[in-house]
Amino acid sequence: MKETLKIFISFFKIGCFTFGGGYAMILLMQREIGRHGWVDDEEFLNYLSLAQASPGPMAVNTAILIGYHHRSIMGGIAGFLGSVLPSFIILLTIAIFFRSLYQYPATKSVFMGMRPAVVALILYPVFSFSKNITGKEIPIVIAVAVGIWFGLSPVIFIVAAVVWGILYCRHKLKQTKTTNPED
Repeated sequence: MKETLKIFISFFKIGCFTFGGGYAMILLMQREIGRHGWVDDEEFLNYLSLAQASPGPMAVNTAILIGYHHRSIMGGIAGFLGSVLPSFIILLTIAIFFRSLYQYPATKSVFMGMRPAVVALILYPVFSFSKNITGKEIPIVIAVAVGIWFGLSPVIFIVAAVVWGILYCRHKLKQTKTTNPED
């Protein structure tokens, strides 16, 4: 029960102090998860990829996956509730008081001031994870970036990556069977 509560509190803290959605939460998630030793960086990237490919908010999906990995069903529920409740509470509070507060210039300034911070929170994980890119992936990253810049749907790249991944895994499996015929 103590570990499940720790999962809830960790994701609740992440949700409370992160503005800008799932991508802005990645850095805080990685640090918090690493601090507890729930998964290593490679596993975290795998869960992050799976969470992005799954329907629903990426941060919530990641919290569920990490919680489930660490404490089964109760951990998944704790991760879910911990990541969703802060947003729910904050949005409910804003909805109650927003009309009366938004007329003040200070409120508008706070929201304008948050924008650069959100951009920084989103860009930091991009540059942090890009350290793991070896030379052979650089042309792929450039091609995807250019394609998105010119308006190609990211769905095309996701489908292409899935097809490539399936073909690559089948190729590797065939190689393994030919080098180890007794398997």
